[in-house]
Amino acid sequence: MRKVFLLFLLVFWGINLLASEVNRNIFVITIDGDINSRMWIYARKGMSEAVSLNSDLLVVSINTYGGELQYADSIATLLMKSKLPTIAFVDNNAASAGALIAIACDKIYMRSGGRIGAATVVDGIDGKAMPDKYQSYMRAIMRAAAESHGRDSIGGWYRDPLIAEAMVDPNTIIPDIDDSTKTLTLTTQEAIKYRYCEGQAESIEQILQVEHIDEYSIHRFVPSVWDNIKGFVTSPFVRGLLIVLIIGGIWFELQQPGIGFPLAVAVLSALLYFAPLYIDGLAANWEIILFVVGMLLLAVEIFVIPGFGIAGISGILLIIFSLTFALLDNDVFDFRRVAGTHLSSVILTVTIGVIAGFALMLYLSHKIGSKGVFAKFALLASQKSADGFIGVPDDIPSLVGQRGVAVSDLRPVGKVDIGGRVYDAISKHGRFIAYDTDIEVVGYSAGQLLVSVCV
Repeated sequence: MRKVFLLFLLVFWGINLLASEVNRNIFVITIDGDINSRMWIYARKGMSEAVSLNSDLLVVSINTYGGELQYADSIATLLMKSKLPTIAFVDNNAASAGALIAIACDKIYMRSGGRIGAATVVDGIDGKAMPDKYQSYMRAIMRAAAESHGRDSIGGWYRDPLIAEAMVDPNTIIPDIDDSTKTLTLTTQEAIKYRYCEGQAESIEQILQVEHIDEYSIHRFVPSVWDNIKGFVTSPFVRGLLIVLIIGGIWFELQQPGIGFPLAVAVLSALLYFAPLYIDGLAANWEIILFVVGMLLLAVEIFVIPGFGIAGISGILLIIFSLTFALLDNDVFDFRRVAGTHLSSVILTVTIGVIAGFALMLYLSHKIGSKGVFAKFALLASQKSADGFIGVPDDIPSLVGQRGVAVSDLRPVGKVDIGGRVYDAISKHGRFIAYDTDIEVVGYSAGQLLVSVCV
């Protein structure tokens, strides 16, 4: 009986093993194009879906020339902390930030003709290498990603950290591998030779075949419309543009009485700026409150206090601080979780946005009302005297010496009729002149006739 029971357990275990082999779930996240906030959203949401689907393996398909370091670092950290086995499929290029993401995965497979490396940190504007403090941080990130794979049974590194560093620093020399003064980039065969690639594969299906996974179902991450909108709104360029609109809208609102279109633009831009950050947990309540307080101080400056003083300056400073803090993963004033490169990027984004906002103000202040499209934003109509737009009657000087009649009491100001036409008048010496009294024009001042009682 005992043997029958054991046999039953073995059969049951075998059936479960076969069933699990048939039902192996493979989840694929594609990282192509620039690595930016959009790719970070894709990676984070995709990994969450992979876990919720009880996936057995996560494959990251990579074809990129790089992108923003803070997002690449966040994606790499997410992969290294993943409880799912991860495989990077270099579908042509894993350059710069893409190399970091590939190295963060448990295994790497590359297409024939693929490349991995060239991870020097460069300026996103002109492509020049950033100062050494940025390179030092990137070298440390790359080494840490390589070291995370540990050592083999004889004490050697599975991923040599020095090779990862050479992908960043052209001054890193590795005998028989990289003895030049250029950053290291490995081809597929070189990556296999130096243990930075498990093998060559032309497709994900071929990778699974090499990994002896015969029965599987592949699920791919498909971003939603909101993911794309959120990725667009949270890009540094759009964030900078929103800052320009916030600052510019507030400034133009200060130049005119009441509440109008500029303030509406500023408020809408602020909502687009803070909403994705609040949903992601970056923008804390106190940071948003800081922005609201800044807006209220500006409102006090606009509607209550004449001129522009402490309230207005304090309001602008609070707004700038809130825009900066909202982008950082800080805990109030504790910035230990904020990477130096990310802090620099945030300060640069906000600074450029604020400067561009003030530059836009000066430009539009000069252009509005001029010819062309800007002429539509200002009232250019002229009230010409030939068209009947006259501030005061033009015949007043000729009325001196003429006589008429008071058509109202003058106390001392009132109305008089001269030659069938009514004029504003003031009595000489401020004396009272009763209605229907005969008067004589003795002078004029500021558009008013000076009259006295006829003798």
